[in-house]
Amino acid sequence: MAARSQPEEARDLVSILSARDLAFDYPPAIRAVRDADLDLDVGELLCVLGPNGAGKTTLLKLLAGILEPQAGQVAIDDRPLDDLDRRERARHIAIVPQSLAYVPDVTVRHFVLGGRYGHLGAWRRCMANDYEIVAGAEAATGIADLTDRSLRSLSGGQLQRVLISRALAQEARVLLVDEPTSSLDPEHQLQVFELLVGFARQGSAVLVVTHDLNLSSQFATAIGLIQDGRVVARGTPDEVLRPEVLSPVYGERLRYGSWPGPHGEERPFVVPWSG
Repeated sequence: MAARSQPEEARDLVSILSARDLAFDYPPAIRAVRDADLDLDVGELLCVLGPNGAGKTTLLKLLAGILEPQAGQVAIDDRPLDDLDRRERARHIAIVPQSLAYVPDVTVRHFVLGGRYGHLGAWRRCMANDYEIVAGAEAATGIADLTDRSLRSLSGGQLQRVLISRALAQEARVLLVDEPTSSLDPEHQLQVFELLVGFARQGSAVLVVTHDLNLSSQFATAIGLIQDGRVVARGTPDEVLRPEVLSPVYGERLRYGSWPGPHGEERPFVVPWSG
């Protein structure tokens, strides 16, 4: 298949997070990820695409250390993730889940402050600097007017922005995001991706699991394509969003075109098509 990952020397980029030969099965014998290799580079916004059940969210959880790989290894700055304790991981990796399994009855401000965990001193108390960073994250995600609200009173879209705000407050070098726009209207979808692009441009790295091929085309510096738990393609949007790459994964019921990008360049777009 086209658009395979190039060797690191050829790509001439500096990886922050890397995974080699990852494998993970759910019981009784459901193979979710197999032989997965992935690099996340400084300044990169990598969108991970694939059909339902392909292993995208499982891969994200393996990269974050939420799940332990049954084979292979995840490393950050060439240091095995297993060597980092919980607070060290929090300083390096922030994760934005698609949703919360349990929504606590706490204020938005209290919840976002939790993102500062990895930076707190011996007394585990937030200082003035922590509050300033949290306020900045809240302003950036448009939730400054929600700080005194309970999480349980929020809409799905508002809660999604709170989750992103907490991750930004964490000031980690790597941001792993699971379907951040699934509950958002078009304007907030654009705002979220613009925020993620800005985060990457500051010298960090962002991985976004998404089903949205066209937001990926517009904002991603690279796209990874997953099928049956394997990373089967990696490249620029132009390299991946092509019939010869996507059809073996998504089938034939797609139509392809192009639209002008922000700097006048052509960007691919892909839409599902009946008939």
